Amino acid sequence: MKLRDIVVEKAIIAPLKSTKRDDAIRELVDSLASKGAVAPALVDELTKAVIKREKRGSTGFGHGVAAPHVKTPEVQRVFAAVGIAPGGLEFQALDKQLVHVVFLLLSPEDRPEEHIDAMECIFGVLTQDKFRRFLRQAKTPAEVWGLLEEADSASNAR
Repeated sequence: MKLRDIVVEKAIIAPLKSTKRDDAIRELVDSLASKGAVAPALVDELTKAVIKREKRGSTGFGHGVAAPHVKTPEVQRVFAAVGIAPGGLEFQALDKQLVHVVFLLLSPEDRPEEHIDAMECIFGVLTQDKFRRFLRQAKTPAEVWGLLEEADSASNAR
């Protein structure tokens, strides 16, 4: 699985307008809905589901990155949106640092293996310091997409 297989290019937000975790989650779900990845009528339900999952344990795994996610019967395939928060968001991250890069992932409830594959794909690149640093500095959706393309190409070379 590649990042470009799951990230909806038009659902990349750089920079995020939101300054709070829950608002950023909603902004990213809204972005997926406005680009046709999910039905607009599901925005509230999906936002609540992601926030509920977040309250069970933060998906802010440190190094300025968070990957809020939820498995839901409301989607038929894996979708991700990416947001860049230049000023940082309080995500109750494991390292207590602000989050600057958010990968929001929605997966079909009945295909947990796809969810795991997507999470592995996301975490595979987010564990790379250089990639995180460049993402954090990205100022436009096009710059973020270019970085995702580079990461996918680099993983092909391995």
